Amino acid sequence: MNRRQFLSATASLAAASALCASDADGVDAGGSPMSSPLRTGEPYELVGKRLVFTNWFYVRPGSFGWYDKNGNNVTVGGSAALGEAAMRRTNCPTGIRLVAQKAERRGPVLKSEKPWENSKGISFSTVMRDGGRYRAWAADCYYESRDGLTWERPDLRIVERDGSRANNLIDLNTTGGTVFRDPSAPQSERYKWVGTETISREEYDAFRQRRPDAWEPRADRTDVGQIFALGGAVSPDGLRWTKLPEPLAVEHSDTHVTAYYDERLRRYVIYTRNYMIGPTAESFHDDRFRVWWDQGRRSIGRTESADFREFPLSEVILVPTPDMEPSDLLYTNCRTTIPGAPDLHLMFPAIWHAAVADTTSIALASSHDGKVWQFVPGPSVLETAKLGEWDGGCVFTGPNLIELPNGDFALPYTGYVFPHKYPRGQLAFAGGYAIWPNGRLIALEARKKGEFATAVLMPPGSRMRINAVARAGGSIRIEVADFDGNAFPGRSFDDSAPVTGDQYRTTVAWKSGDDLGHGGKPFMLRFRMDRAQIFGLDFE
Repeated sequence: MNRRQFLSATASLAAASALCASDADGVDAGGSPMSSPLRTGEPYELVGKRLVFTNWFYVRPGSFGWYDKNGNNVTVGGSAALGEAAMRRTNCPTGIRLVAQKAERRGPVLKSEKPWENSKGISFSTVMRDGGRYRAWAADCYYESRDGLTWERPDLRIVERDGSRANNLIDLNTTGGTVFRDPSAPQSERYKWVGTETISREEYDAFRQRRPDAWEPRADRTDVGQIFALGGAVSPDGLRWTKLPEPLAVEHSDTHVTAYYDERLRRYVIYTRNYMIGPTAESFHDDRFRVWWDQGRRSIGRTESADFREFPLSEVILVPTPDMEPSDLLYTNCRTTIPGAPDLHLMFPAIWHAAVADTTSIALASSHDGKVWQFVPGPSVLETAKLGEWDGGCVFTGPNLIELPNGDFALPYTGYVFPHKYPRGQLAFAGGYAIWPNGRLIALEARKKGEFATAVLMPPGSRMRINAVARAGGSIRIEVADFDGNAFPGRSFDDSAPVTGDQYRTTVAWKSGDDLGHGGKPFMLRFRMDRAQIFGLDFE
């Protein structure tokens, strides 16, 4: 069965299923309302107008068949002696790989100047592009910027300090938490905060009675006398906050958590600290020795909910991998997205090299749905600087990855003078940026010759700009094809104007023009690369 036959058969089955559903008036055999199953497969639709290859999701895996000497497809069901059939490949990616790119360090970008600011330093907990401005939250202070680099302290007049309201203080301490904009909420709750907090024994007991499925024993740290929980707050403007009276969940997530509203899922998602750890043996009952924090490897958890005020316990979604040092831990998650592409999920986990040097490095992970995560191959994107520099002890990143006016990508991070667990009597820290010039964060590269095809896409635009580099003598050629893989007229490889040299958001063209030629129909892109790197595609 070829691709067209397969699609025809699939369409027939779908039509028959739809007819049956119509005959049943939308109810199942038991008379209950039927919900539509989630359809999967091509064509895909981008949420934004930018495509960066952060993993293999948008790269076709390709197909193949075995053909006899007469050109007949004898794959599986045919007959041929060993050596008589030859393999033919279609859209199989070859000669390419994904490589994370190291960031440049810049900072400190902001230092403590006011008496109400932390004298030890300023650490952004959240930075975002919101409308025509950049906004940042750091502990109980708020900042704004027109270019993402030079920060101002707006006179908010919200919180009184030393007899005056002339300051940039807000009525929320954002330490350990994330601010995000919720496009689904009414204006009164347009901005939300999720963070860690501690609760009293009475609050703990009451919560367990009210929500027996949303607490875990690990939250009760008897050794330090604290009970940990996830807390939330809402705001109309990100400045004036109302703290929610009940925890979102009671679990041991005692570090920076991140959250957002997923427009595809129509649900709220929180990424937490969780642990790679197993259950205690059922036959063991001496609680004096049930000390889990020495064995549990810090990892990353995830939870989601349609109701912002109640979440289930998070589940582990990313753990230290076997190629790491056995004492390495995933300390913070820093979940964010590619700027301009909210469906391209990223994480910048801080890897704590606990027993090696008590320092950290920043890795890069990606996901196509926010649930299944993979580390992107390549070096650490950011490492602790030399001891003695402002970020020479350890570094931790925080959301969000932003695009600066010149096209650079910037990720906020906090640099500490001392290693993570060094005595903190003289602790000092500052905020900086990890910078990827021209937004070149991940490269899809062919060190020699390579080729690949994308998944079939719904048209996100009629023209395409490419962010790429081809070394001397190298090039990139691009073909635009229909659902069946046939090149659109004038958009074949032979018609392609080769991309050469260093091209930042350069319009892709063919002999007869620079539009994609798809006529509004679903299309795929094919690439032939020679000693080249692709960092992103922008549609318009």
